[in-house]
Amino acid sequence: MNNEWVMAVWEHYNILASAIALAAIVVITKVGKWAVFKVPALSETREQNRAEDKIKWKKDKYPPMVRGTQKMGLYCNVTFYALVLPFCLTMQAQPVWKVLLDVFVILMFYDFFYYLSHRFWFHGNGKMRQIHAVHHQARNPTYLDAHYVHPTETFIGLALYIGSIAVLAAVMGKFHVATVVITSIVFYQLNQINHTAVNLPRFPYRALTWITAKHHVHHENMHKGNYATITLFYDKIFGTLD
Repeated sequence: MNNEWVMAVWEHYNILASAIALAAIVVITKVGKWAVFKVPALSETREQNRAEDKIKWKKDKYPPMVRGTQKMGLYCNVTFYALVLPFCLTMQAQPVWKVLLDVFVILMFYDFFYYLSHRFWFHGNGKMRQIHAVHHQARNPTYLDAHYVHPTETFIGLALYIGSIAVLAAVMGKFHVATVVITSIVFYQLNQINHTAVNLPRFPYRALTWITAKHHVHHENMHKGNYATITLFYDKIFGTLD
């Protein structure tokens, strides 16, 4: 019976698909950043963020917190790609419309529960508010502040994302590798872009400036809105758009 159970589990464990997804995420992210920062306006914005980050890094509070949250992120991602994602992926062909629909569903599902956690837990009256207040020490965030997060909060955020994929895969069926690649790139990059300092109020950068400005409003104090991280849709419908 034990052998049969192991074989049944093994049949659903696709580590190759998970490895391909991880490799694609890394390569596309690196190539994408290289291409994006060939644009002079965006390259200049990056240098402005780097200059601010160098000043912040000299403060005693930054290195240990950033390293702690990066270590937690590493542990969570190793668990995700080795133990969770292999059960959620398939390399069987799927139509483009289904891949795009699944990307949308995963991101909106995750963002809904992140919105609730952020609004009522991170900004509530308990211990998590104190933990989240570490991140809110950044009143005018730059790129570095995306990583200036208490490790406990990092764990919760990644667990929500990992859990969203696992739950939806159990309900909807396994996702195509491309679905998770696209979803993960959007998830990781938006969580970083939200914290960058961008001031490019002209086409085609207005949307980017607007996104970062909205999250900067959230960082003004612990009483502002704009709780969602992927889209401000839930803030709009629940009346917390600030």
